[in-house]
Amino acid sequence: MSIYKINNNKATQLSLKQTGFGNEFALRDFFAENDNLYNILGIKFLAKEYQIPNGRIDTLGIDENGSPVIIEYKWKENDDVLSQGLFYLDWLRSNKPHFELITKSKLGNDTEVLWSKPRVVLIAQGFNRYIKSAVRAIQNVELKTYNVYEDNILQIENEYSPYPETIKEVKTAAVTVDDSEEVYSLESHISKTSEAIGTKFSELRELLLTLPNVEEVSDQKSGITYRTTKSFARFEFRTNSIQVLVRDPRYDIDTQGMVKDVTANRWGYLGAIKFTEDMDVAKVFEIVKASYSSTL
Repeated sequence: MSIYKINNNKATQLSLKQTGFGNEFALRDFFAENDNLYNILGIKFLAKEYQIPNGRIDTLGIDENGSPVIIEYKWKENDDVLSQGLFYLDWLRSNKPHFELITKSKLGNDTEVLWSKPRVVLIAQGFNRYIKSAVRAIQNVELKTYNVYEDNILQIENEYSPYPETIKEVKTAAVTVDDSEEVYSLESHISKTSEAIGTKFSELRELLLTLPNVEEVSDQKSGITYRTTKSFARFEFRTNSIQVLVRDPRYDIDTQGMVKDVTANRWGYLGAIKFTEDMDVAKVFEIVKASYSSTL
């Protein structure tokens, strides 16, 4: 992808820095410093170069939905990155109390960790065709590529995510697997609310999925999340309403005062809308769209 710098209304193409960050350690340290991990990917930093038996995890983090995240960086293409990421994912699933202790010591005892969907994020300048194909059979792994241009311009692209930008409705409700783990879907969340609210949500969802580069995540207990590189809205379904969580506690376009400041709840989202059947879908969409724009 070509990147241009505009100066005095004239576009000049920026040259790609072939050396990128110089080495893998500089790449890892860049994301670990100055809240870069959160500002770029919406992931709170917990630890880097974390020692486990038979390995070191580049970065441990937790996302805005409370999901544990393992991040592995490779300076250039690397054939081992996928197997390495899966090895660390196996350690994570086998050491849940240990990860929760790390999280609470870093972010506070009231930080909740949700284990329904741990994530592995692999970041490199590129991935070979075998990794791009193999990752499609794995639910938890995401591929992101990066390029560094002159003038210190960083470009991040989603090479692959298990959450497609537009998801077809799944006609199955929540079911129980091994008597302990529930499976969640778009349909199972909508079934929690009234038919009128469900219709309103479908109208709003249709508008949301017209926005560029939006991922819809429905296979989680908390609700349905929408995100770019960072989450910008979560819909939590109630019997006669939907709680819509957004990134900021107030918006200038919210002339009706629909957004309530929930900063004190420390959810990661700072604003909430109680979406009821008498609300104008277009007005709610404009607020959610503003939340979306803040992630770009």
